[in-house]
Amino acid sequence: MTDSQHVTDPRVLRALAHPVRGRILDEIDAAGSVRAADVARELGIPANQASFHLRQLAKYGLVEEAPEEARDKRDRVWRGTTSAALTVNLKSLEDAPGGRTAVHVFRETKRAWGHHLVDRAFRTDHPPGSGRFSSSEHALKLNDDEAEEFRGELEELIDGWTKRTRGRGTGRRTYVVYQLVQPYPEIAEP
Repeated sequence: MTDSQHVTDPRVLRALAHPVRGRILDEIDAAGSVRAADVARELGIPANQASFHLRQLAKYGLVEEAPEEARDKRDRVWRGTTSAALTVNLKSLEDAPGGRTAVHVFRETKRAWGHHLVDRAFRTDHPPGSGRFSSSEHALKLNDDEAEEFRGELEELIDGWTKRTRGRGTGRRTYVVYQLVQPYPEIAEP
């Protein structure tokens, strides 16, 4: 099972909640390491903006420079600081100074992102060459320990694919795998 790095600082949670910074972390996870120019091209943002966000992620310990991958002393290459998944305990973070606001921003950002992913997957007007889209929903009978074991196995599967496909191979694009493992919600829940 993949080890986790626990997020204990509300400022780190705010950095994770920022949509551009979250996307940069996803690119680093998929590619292994990036330059600001890579981020700018992938996200369609100016290179100076990409550089700013990388420095902010470094400030909170989420990325670091990878000087051994640089072409020269002016070349800045960035990598993630951990290969482990980040674990966020919103309840404990909410109790920390500044945590209530950070948790609110994080929840709202993640909620909007989840809606965006589902809406995009179910659109009917995907242009040709826009990639493969799939959605699946399954119901399993699990106890809490089994649910955690199942989540761990899914993480191991994704980790294996990440290692196998890491980099910037021709014809590859970054895909997002959005996963929820939770008790089945009540039908009447809003």
